Amino acid sequence: MTRFCVCLSPTTGRARTEIEAMTGADPVTVEGAEGFALGLLRDEPGRAEGPFTADGVTAAGEVTLHNRAELVAALRASGAVVPEGCRDGEVLLRCWSRLGEAGVARAEGMFVLVVPDRAGLVLIRDQVGARTLFYARARGSWAASTSLRALRRWPTLGTSMNLAAVRSFLTFAYLPGEETLLTGVREVLPGRVVRLAPDGSVTRSVYWEPRERVARPVPEDPAKYVATLRSLLERATADRLPAAEPAAVLLSGGIDSSLVTALAARLHDRPVRTYSISFGDGLPNELGYSGLVAAHCRTRHRVLSVSGTTVASRLADAAALLDSPVGDPLTVPNLLLAEAVAADGATCVLNGEGGDPVFGGPKNLPMLVQEMHRVPGAPWDEDRATAYLRSYRKCWTDLPGLLTSGALEALRDAPLPQRFVAPYLGGGAEDPYRMGHLLNRLLHCNLRTKGAHHILTKVERLTASQGIEGRSPLFDRRVIDHAFATPPEFKLRGTAEKWILKEAVRDLLPATVVDRPKSGMRVPVQQWLAGPLRELGHDLLLSRRAAERGLFRRDTVRTWMRGEGTLLPRQGGKLWLVLTLELWLRSYAL
Repeated sequence: MTRFCVCLSPTTGRARTEIEAMTGADPVTVEGAEGFALGLLRDEPGRAEGPFTADGVTAAGEVTLHNRAELVAALRASGAVVPEGCRDGEVLLRCWSRLGEAGVARAEGMFVLVVPDRAGLVLIRDQVGARTLFYARARGSWAASTSLRALRRWPTLGTSMNLAAVRSFLTFAYLPGEETLLTGVREVLPGRVVRLAPDGSVTRSVYWEPRERVARPVPEDPAKYVATLRSLLERATADRLPAAEPAAVLLSGGIDSSLVTALAARLHDRPVRTYSISFGDGLPNELGYSGLVAAHCRTRHRVLSVSGTTVASRLADAAALLDSPVGDPLTVPNLLLAEAVAADGATCVLNGEGGDPVFGGPKNLPMLVQEMHRVPGAPWDEDRATAYLRSYRKCWTDLPGLLTSGALEALRDAPLPQRFVAPYLGGGAEDPYRMGHLLNRLLHCNLRTKGAHHILTKVERLTASQGIEGRSPLFDRRVIDHAFATPPEFKLRGTAEKWILKEAVRDLLPATVVDRPKSGMRVPVQQWLAGPLRELGHDLLLSRRAAERGLFRRDTVRTWMRGEGTLLPRQGGKLWLVLTLELWLRSYAL
């Protein structure tokens, strides 16, 4: 299975030439699609399908449907002929060709779809962003690909490093919107249909977005909401379990991965294997909780020990696998887990990702506390978007001292990163997707930024590199819809975060797991940077190549590498972002 790249040019011959340059492989010309060619990227793991045809329409895509049977039944009820055993991409294409955006909105799964038609190219991305799709235009041709690297190889485009995206990455530790680190290349947002016309115009439409549908007044008894959520969680997990093989689950020991493990153990008819990470006995960890859950659910449990030396040796590999950099210290451990799961023969692995962005976690508390004490117009008052960036505690406040004067000058008139979160946190009254409650606004923002552009994309690329699928039941679209129809008082109840989620699975897990506060996995970034990663960081960040790029002040980087400049040793997380970015830029020859 491979990733794909498509091109729409004034002539079919030119489209074929462009595809050859991007993929290094012979393109496929689609009959009846004038000026269109498709190429499969043999050197990049993925799950491309295509070309495939349904109802006289041809498309390419990477499609995994979790509610295939439901969609097939609906299509057949409408009079469509759906052959037995046809690919998931063909089912989704029929939903599009017969029902349009409403048909795609009914699909639950991980997918991107590219459909050539008389009006140009139609690009479709799944509701939550489990798979990615990029596009660009050069000299009258459109190209779209699931691989950013393929577009980087497009000589006609002549792309370079996008400095505004560098600032966004340093602010968020990922890229939260349409922009990429390549100039001229955009990313299709989740739940959107993008139409690329031959004349260069772009039309975007929304086919799914979570909406706040909270009943008022709030019911005194939450039992109905709890019962509905439990049913949806069971369905979401069951839909993602593999057929006729053991299930694999990444188990950290937190409530989210624990409930997915418990549901998998209850619902699957085969053994369940669980996997956890250890960074060493001398560091705080959740292994006691993950071991307790594994024993309680009777899974076959495996703990992988990850050393700083291993992280140093694999960090460049992990960075190169990502279409956009992710400044997450768990990237290499996630890759090692994917390798372990694949070595055990699994085709997919479930995870507990999504609990925080969908139901609320500790990342929201600083914003909620600030709102309680906010005095509009006070000298220290900040708008919500700026306060949100500050709460990330990445490099936002350090940019004036981290970036060179040349980089700062080049960014002077560039749009600010607040633009990515302001629509969710504020939102005009006329916005049909505006959330009324602040907690829902924060969750909406987390879902559409970190969820789609950090969590899901990281999981997808690292697991796909090993030929397996990473599946996230808590990011199920039906679960998300229910979460935004649930009163915020049932998600954050007093000081209890994700209260309704815990109540929905209380009978499945030990009380010590359900009721404990979230602690998270303590990653020893400071130790790595002072030990096994010290030489690598020095060689990369203080190199001539890094200096010639003109991004970072060398004196600031040296200060951070020495652990100086602040009372608390927090430079490690920030230095990690700079190192991750440098490795990614080198892998893309930027």
